[in-house]
Amino acid sequence: MQNLKYFVPFSMLAMGAIIALSNILVQYPLGQWLTYGALTYPLAFLVTDLVTRTRGASIAKRVIIVGFMVGIVSSLIASTLELTTLRIAIASGVGFLAAHFLDVFVFQRLRHLSWWQTPALSSTLASVVDTFLFFSIAFSATTFALFIDGNTWAQELVPLLGFGPTFPLWVSLAVADLAVKLLLVIPLLLPYRALTKGN
Repeated sequence: MQNLKYFVPFSMLAMGAIIALSNILVQYPLGQWLTYGALTYPLAFLVTDLVTRTRGASIAKRVIIVGFMVGIVSSLIASTLELTTLRIAIASGVGFLAAHFLDVFVFQRLRHLSWWQTPALSSTLASVVDTFLFFSIAFSATTFALFIDGNTWAQELVPLLGFGPTFPLWVSLAVADLAVKLLLVIPLLLPYRALTKGN
């Protein structure tokens, strides 16, 4: 992989495409608690880990910034189409940057572990942070005081995932989203291993 001249530009393109696609697919429900974006967004952590492993933290941060910029453009387009709100856009950007920079930081400090432990642990921790920041900023009553928008639907009290104790709806959305991210950590190790073998 170190001989691939276009790996970094391809990684930037891949990150941008994943973020753009996820921003489109988040508009389409997948069952009651998810959107199709939940299936594509975890690929961004794969890209971050691949670049961190093969090119180092500084290059990985550049790739993350590309993803962030694509996210900003996607949010601007979505807001003009009234598909998102300022609060959701801010939540998305904050969650993305914090989680992916954390992913790089943890990955670098755990490089001494086995090939699968490092990306599994860094992606898991980053996924938890991403989910917490995004959903709590985008939908919680705490941030509602700062952003008067149409996200009050997320405050509706419902049983957790339809059968648990009662929480605001956004908590069920967050739990379902995090579950998908965590479930995808293991299968995403397969392409990670294939692309980093020998590095």
